[in-house]
Amino acid sequence: MTLTTILLFIPACFALNMAPGPNNLLSMANARRYGARAACCAGVGRLLAFVGMITLAATGLATVLYTSETLFLTIKVAGGLYLLWLAYQLWTADPSDREQDAVGGKSLFQLARQEFFLAAGNPKAILIFTAFLPQFVDPAGSIEMQFLILGGLFITLEWVAIAGYAFFGKAMGHWFSRPSLRKLFNRLCAGLLGCAGVGLLLAHRE
Repeated sequence: MTLTTILLFIPACFALNMAPGPNNLLSMANARRYGARAACCAGVGRLLAFVGMITLAATGLATVLYTSETLFLTIKVAGGLYLLWLAYQLWTADPSDREQDAVGGKSLFQLARQEFFLAAGNPKAILIFTAFLPQFVDPAGSIEMQFLILGGLFITLEWVAIAGYAFFGKAMGHWFSRPSLRKLFNRLCAGLLGCAGVGLLLAHRE
């Protein structure tokens, strides 16, 4: 894994982390009802789900990536196309949709459990770890170590997203509910994802 690969991974990954998906919208809803600190603590449940997905992806793909160049290329192309598809979905998303508020009276454990199950049951999250992360892995190097580095970066950036959405939902939630600003935010994330997808499809393996 080269520095160029990491520099390409970080903005693409951060765009995925910051995209207004169900977990991030849940963080905003929790922050408005319970406070930013509670929403951040609840986000631990999401991180645990993602750590499990990354571990499964790393252990399941390690041997295959070592032995199958064709499959590695297939995963790389599929991941690039998936990024473009995500960009298209974000670009054309209806900005008038609003998230549902979290129900009241929940403990931190219940909020974290809600985050965990929402993340674990999200098919887009599963695709991220099976089609997105592997395309940044060099099969000539240590697969496990590369997944550890990329997974660590993903979890770190996801924690930034959790905190960002929580404080944003607490302080400026009414701004984000405006369709015009939600549309702008969606398209900024779509632009980052689209650029990363094109770059990965055009990149040559070393």
